[in-house]
Amino acid sequence: MLERATRTIKTAALLLAAYFVLNIALRITLPHSLELDEAEQSFFSQYLLAGYGPQPPFYNWMQYAIVSVTGMSIGALVVPKNILLFLCYLFYGLAGREALKDQALAAIGMLALITLPQVSYMAQQDLTHTTALLFASSLFLYGFFRTLDRPGVGSYLLLGLATGIGLISKYNFALMPVVALIAILPDAEWRRRALDWRMLIAVAVALVIVLPHAIWLQGNLAFASSDTLVKMAAGNEPAGIARIGKGLLAFLVAILAFAALPVAIFAAAFRRDFVRALSARNRWTGMMERMMLASLAGIALIVLFTGSTTVRERWLDPFLLVLPIYFLAKMKAAGLDFSAGLRRFRPIVPVLMAGVLVALGFRVVGAGLIGTYSRPNVPMADLVREMTRQAEPALVIASDPYVAGNMRLQLPHVPVVIPDFPVAGIPAYTTAGGPVLIVWRGKKTATAADAVMPERFSSALTAAGIAPQEIGALSLPYYFGRQGDNFALGYAWVRPGAR
Repeated sequence: MLERATRTIKTAALLLAAYFVLNIALRITLPHSLELDEAEQSFFSQYLLAGYGPQPPFYNWMQYAIVSVTGMSIGALVVPKNILLFLCYLFYGLAGREALKDQALAAIGMLALITLPQVSYMAQQDLTHTTALLFASSLFLYGFFRTLDRPGVGSYLLLGLATGIGLISKYNFALMPVVALIAILPDAEWRRRALDWRMLIAVAVALVIVLPHAIWLQGNLAFASSDTLVKMAAGNEPAGIARIGKGLLAFLVAILAFAALPVAIFAAAFRRDFVRALSARNRWTGMMERMMLASLAGIALIVLFTGSTTVRERWLDPFLLVLPIYFLAKMKAAGLDFSAGLRRFRPIVPVLMAGVLVALGFRVVGAGLIGTYSRPNVPMADLVREMTRQAEPALVIASDPYVAGNMRLQLPHVPVVIPDFPVAGIPAYTTAGGPVLIVWRGKKTATAADAVMPERFSSALTAAGIAPQEIGALSLPYYFGRQGDNFALGYAWVRPGAR
């Protein structure tokens, strides 16, 4: 059965479709308390804006369009994300077909994406903008490889589409077209692809997609880059050789963390053939090597110039995503008969699929055993039900996007704002036309009710002329938690006319 499932991209896609349906079913079965990125999408889906903050807006635009049609629900958050991940695998398989010239090997490469933890587990666990980046990166690889092999107008259109989507998915994608250009420079025939008049079509398509956000970015550059700079900040680390060394070490660790599992799995499945193939090369493997080396060199320079001491594995997603195709291309270039290795590799795929599903489920239902709670363990539905037992609010003012997104999911017909978003102040309060519910959280894992409103939040409300009334708090047990482990939210009501 596994052999039949990996004969073509189509059969492999059917296996993956079944896998993602199981992922959707699992997430819908688990408690409907949102992960951090899910909550942000739930909250931001109320607004169609050119920019939302430190992340580009592609995923936000997609989520806004879907919620506008379907309404807010857990399915509206989960299904689109899994479709994007499925398309990531599908376009990756199509890219593999262009480079490997073999349907069966392309299908194996497509399924081998599951050996990358950033794709198989981390993206499923929470990440949304990274999911968009993975989709855009696979689409770019397909458009890029197709343009090299079959340089028609359709290929250049696809390349421009992927570039535009990538640039408004994650800012680090901007390095991707640069390293692709560097990778083809030594090849005279492929170099002409970059000078082809049809490249103007690709550039025009990318610009049209990027332009609305680029205009917003011009006036909000500091705001958009703030989150990344904080994550890369060196803290109290003094400038000098030690700081540079720490940053480069973090970069090396990130590379190893990203590549260790796929390398180990390919080595275990293909054994000596994998080792022998490492020295083989052809036109395609050389190009992919140049892409990866140029991108890693670019990131190393960023680490050096910014003084960063933090490098996260997911920052490498678009640049090392090509690894499974690269490994298969190396073995094909070696001219080896690796059918035995394929027989050993195929059973690994369903084992990894099952492992991801079990891990995603156990981190929630087994939280009481391990003593670490995930955000789906937070009893948001019960908390909101208790807060609104007496009345449904006309407006919710939340302390942060996490609380706001969860309130939006539980009260899908009630507008939700946070201080200073979507605009300065809280203007929606003046037109609420009914009671306003104010909700905040203090510590990440409060164990007792705390009705003290955070100073930053209370100051914003005071500036808006809002006088909270009926201040209280609720503390309820975590879902699947240990006895005595609770999560608390503070809340207050403002009745019409109370200013």
